[in-house]
Amino acid sequence: MFFADIVETEGLGNRSYLAGGVRAAVVVDPPRDIDRLIVAAARRGVRIVAVAETHVHNDYVSGGLELARLTGARYLVPAGASVAYERVAVADGDVEEVEEGLVLRAVATPGHTPHHTAYVLEEGGRAVAAFTGGSLLIGSVGRPDLVEPRLTEELARAQHASAHRLATELDDEVAVMPTHGFGSFCSSSQADGEHSTIGVEKASNPALAQDVETFVRELLAGLDDAPAYYAHMAPTNAAGPAPVDLTAPQRADAEEIALRLAAGEWVVDLRNRLAFAEGHVAGSFNIEVEGQLATYLAWMIPWGKPVTLLAESAEDITRAQRELARVGIDRPAAAAVGAPADWTSEKAPPASFPRAAFADLAAARDRGESPVVLDVRRDGERAGGWIEGSVHIPIHQVHRRLDEVPAGAVWVHCAGGMRAAIAASVLDAAGRDVVAVDDGYAAAAAAGLAIVTPAQH
Repeated sequence: MFFADIVETEGLGNRSYLAGGVRAAVVVDPPRDIDRLIVAAARRGVRIVAVAETHVHNDYVSGGLELARLTGARYLVPAGASVAYERVAVADGDVEEVEEGLVLRAVATPGHTPHHTAYVLEEGGRAVAAFTGGSLLIGSVGRPDLVEPRLTEELARAQHASAHRLATELDDEVAVMPTHGFGSFCSSSQADGEHSTIGVEKASNPALAQDVETFVRELLAGLDDAPAYYAHMAPTNAAGPAPVDLTAPQRADAEEIALRLAAGEWVVDLRNRLAFAEGHVAGSFNIEVEGQLATYLAWMIPWGKPVTLLAESAEDITRAQRELARVGIDRPAAAAVGAPADWTSEKAPPASFPRAAFADLAAARDRGESPVVLDVRRDGERAGGWIEGSVHIPIHQVHRRLDEVPAGAVWVHCAGGMRAAIAASVLDAAGRDVVAVDDGYAAAAAAGLAIVTPAQH
């Protein structure tokens, strides 16, 4: 009897898979930190005989090359992918035996990338699971615009054809097991649901319900910005990522933190946004370790700039380091554990800023105050409506567009509070008078703030 275990990478919205039988298994789309898969295989009592990539990934650094090296497994990479290392070049229809009666069959599914390949697990000659990578997702498909702008429409059409091929060739009960789509920016849209089958997707996935022209038009119209660090992921994966190094970074004291800030390096405080607002090192940024740390730090930081991590515990530093390695930020320059009292100094003094709710913003306006309201949601979110008079700069652009924020006190909001806290820390580090709105966006209208909708604009 086959098994297919999910190995979740929640911060990036990705999944990898360990699938196999009694003695042997294959890993599909492994993350950079491969120790999790080695442990999972040991618990199952199986040997990893193959590692399969559905595509050269645009959103994270793969651990596939290193996993194959350590285990002696065959490394399956789509034949159309241009890579700098030895691998088993997989073409449409190729079959890889996992163990007797259990095979993996390659199915060409271009769209997310030109060479994208899905893998169908067959037991006793019957398809039981489809590892669809970035092609057919749960309620969606992978975005086709991450390779080359000139190819986007062509890949969108190919994505439609690939989704229909899978739906046509596979039985309704076959499990759909994608890599992306659980919060990943590699998904063309976000959809609910943790598990699916071909039959469920036939009934609910727009890609399988729409004609190709409608699909392409709506898909391209719905694409939002992709994280800037994506530009570095495919070249890293094609060249062959180095083994991950998760040894502890060097420790920084208050004097070194001040020196690194003075040098223009990034110092990132991993504590929760409430603690950061109450007190932090002036000039530091706040990205919660409990949030989407890797996505937002890698999206915002100038690529290659040294980063020092501050946290309440060594465990938080370790967790952050693992998450950052997944997106190619391999080694923090330094780290410090403790509290602001341990990190501040005369050259890097303590700082703080207030937090508020939308009701507080409404009250300030009722008093005749005219604070700057900065909306840091993405373009797609803003398109559904915004607070009247607000300025819009998406979170990932704030650090580069500080000169566009009008003078005066700045109240920053997003959809829930996490991104507002990040932006507030960036503005605070730049010396601005800032208030972080830590509230759900739905509360804005309930508080009496005027909301502008696209139809009114």
